Amino acid sequence: MTYAELHTHSNFSFLDGASHPEELAAEAVRLGLSAVALTDHDGLYGAVRFAEAARAFGLPTVFGAELTVTGSGTPAPSRTGVPDPDGAHLVVLARDPGGYARLSRGIAEAHLAGGEKGKPIITLDDLADRHQGHWQILTGCRKGALATAVTTGGPAAAARVLDQLIDRFGRDRIAVELWDHGDPIDTTRNDTLALLAIERGVTPVATNNVHYAVPSRFPLATALAAVRARESLEHLEGWLPPSPSACLRGDAEQRRRFARWPGAVERAAEIAAECAFDLRLVAPRLPDFPVPPGHTEQTWLVELVRRGATDRYGPRDAERVAGAWKQLDHELDVIGALGFPGYFLTVWDIVTFCRKQDIFYQGRGSAATSAVCYALGITNVDAVSLGLLFERFLSPARDGPPDIDVDIESGRREEAIQYGCTPPRSPTSSPTGRSPPSATSARPSGIP
Repeated sequence: MTYAELHTHSNFSFLDGASHPEELAAEAVRLGLSAVALTDHDGLYGAVRFAEAARAFGLPTVFGAELTVTGSGTPAPSRTGVPDPDGAHLVVLARDPGGYARLSRGIAEAHLAGGEKGKPIITLDDLADRHQGHWQILTGCRKGALATAVTTGGPAAAARVLDQLIDRFGRDRIAVELWDHGDPIDTTRNDTLALLAIERGVTPVATNNVHYAVPSRFPLATALAAVRARESLEHLEGWLPPSPSACLRGDAEQRRRFARWPGAVERAAEIAAECAFDLRLVAPRLPDFPVPPGHTEQTWLVELVRRGATDRYGPRDAERVAGAWKQLDHELDVIGALGFPGYFLTVWDIVTFCRKQDIFYQGRGSAATSAVCYALGITNVDAVSLGLLFERFLSPARDGPPDIDVDIESGRREEAIQYGCTPPRSPTSSPTGRSPPSATSARPSGIP
């Protein structure tokens, strides 16, 4: 199996990675890698750009993060202002979309708990509670707890660390990470780690702890390290790697470097094949919109459009704008076929609230090409009279929901946001399906 890189940092690892996600994807394809995992520090910040770039090349993608694990209640140490930042690292890869969601939520809550930018609170116990088999754990680079234990406490200390990880995440979800950057201790350390992995029944896996796509990015990486440490390049020289070794490497080179540890390169490819998925599978699904008894989201949307269109275009048998009802039927068919009636109902609900509360709003953008948006009062542009193309807004050939932009007056925008954060109730409870917002009913879940 062709090598896959499972430990890669982009420039979304602030002042650490020296290549854009697009550069990493392009170089991985040039090298013929079977997949690449993006594992930026304590976040999934570059995931979307990486996914889009990799998709254009047909490169399978794995998503994860290198997390800074601390004790309970202890924020991660700052990564700036010191030549070699402290912190025990652990690489977590999502094995599926559910694992991505668990990782994303866990990282977000860790940053909130830390209370300060760049200082999340991440504990092994919390990670163990969240993973539920949806993650693949790599033991990390030289800053990983396992590698640190080998170099500071020897094999016995490392065995205790590995046993702890196995106990929390399961033997089949742990892989002991090996890497070779040409450092004098790399071979000795990898020998110890590989032997320990075999003794404990877990697999060693090759990575390269990538921080830039190509060797020519090495000068930039060193400059970033100096900026991060707030030191001159001259003063930081002793802390810097001696060669541009943290780049992407191809299958043949990795097999040559890891020939001493058979199976480590193949295992990287196997893990990538098990964990790779398209990020589009993670797209959030709106909760079901509450509709009156006897209705589905689609039939309720059709009914609301009928009421609005009768007012704006006239009844079906006496339309004031030729072709209006035919266009509405076409748009509703497309909306129903693509599964977006709840999305339109949610936006309608928000703008109806604004209208009833005398909050100025205006739908704009490509939504103005939709007769349905006009009938629902989301926009004030008659798309039929103006001959606008609905497919610019929504088409079966496009992926994802349509983009409905609604501008709300700044002085009262918070009222609409709080209303949008209030869980919808039965449409019979109020004209818009919800009660007006209050300080006790609002919850911070966001507004579409």
